[in-house]
Formats: sequence, structure tokens, C-alpha cells
Amino acid sequence: MSVNHASVLLLPGIGDSGPGHWHSLWEAEQPGFVRVRQDDWEAPRCADWCATLEAAVAAHGEDVVLAAHSLGCLLVAHWAATTTRRVRGALIVAQPDPGGPIFPAEATGFAPVPLRPLPFPSIVVASTNDPYAGFAFAEDCARAWGSRLVSAGDCGHINYASGLGAWPPGLALLRELLG
Repeated sequence: MSVNHASVLLLPGIGDSGPGHWHSLWEAEQPGFVRVRQDDWEAPRCADWCATLEAAVAAHGEDVVLAAHSLGCLLVAHWAATTTRRVRGALIVAQPDPGGPIFPAEATGFAPVPLRPLPFPSIVVASTNDPYAGFAFAEDCARAWGSRLVSAGDCGHINYASGLGAWPPGLALLRELLG
């Protein structure tokens, strides 16, 4: 899966990705896929998560693609707005709306979401029935970030509970960014 020696940095959301989540399955099955480990998965602070991502990109070089899920998507937007580093691209899956009614209160500093073009190619994947964000929020983010928007249909939060397994359609989208 590693194309032209690119690495994939996996950016889970709050609580990390459990063993049946597509992030974890990709990490176990795909060479060159590395999970960025945050110090605090349960009470994330945006600034701390950005510093961890900055260190990970510095360690792996700019020939990486980010694969973000949930709060990891907001991390990508905040990191891109503050860093001078670049990456090859980002797959942004199921970004939550920090203004939404069930956004976790323990996640701090993620609002407001930076709504400026990302300095790298990106694909936003959203479900039409995600409890953490309406599809219109994903459309607005994709437009502002200059991302291609892909509808996953009715897939909930595009996580383990969605029953996607290793999520082959997501891996195909990631291959587009690696190629």
C-alpha cells in the first residue's frame, strides 16, 4: 500500500479507535500506516493534539498522507492553519460539528473550525445520518477547505458501530491521495 515510500498517519478521534475500527484494521494490515498517539484520548486539547501531529509529521517527513476520523478531522484543519509543514494529502472522515448538541464537552479548543483552504489535496467523507454532524456541515467544511466531498450514504459516524470492517471504499479513496 505504501506508494512512492509515502507513509499514512492515522489520526483517530476522542477515545482512540478500538480494535474493530477501520483505523485499527488498516494499521494492522497495511505497511507504512502509523497511528499518531495522543497523550490524552479522553479529554483532548486541540493545542496539545496539534503539537503531537506537528512532531509526527516532522519525524516522518512531508511525504505522508493523513487519514483522520472524527475529532482527528478537526485536528487536521487546526494543524493546517498553524503549521508551515506540508503533507501529500488528507482523507477526512466524519468530522464532528463542535457547535452540535452532542459534541463532547471534554474536547476543548476545537471551535471555531478553521474554514480556509487546506494547503494540500483532501477528500472529505461524510455520512448522511452522522449523529455528530449534519451533512450540510460536511458540505460547508469541504467547500471551505477546497476538498472533494464524498457521501458515504447512511453510515452513521463511519466507525466500528457502522459495521464497515476494514472499509475498502475508504482505502480506495486513500489510494487516490497516495497515488
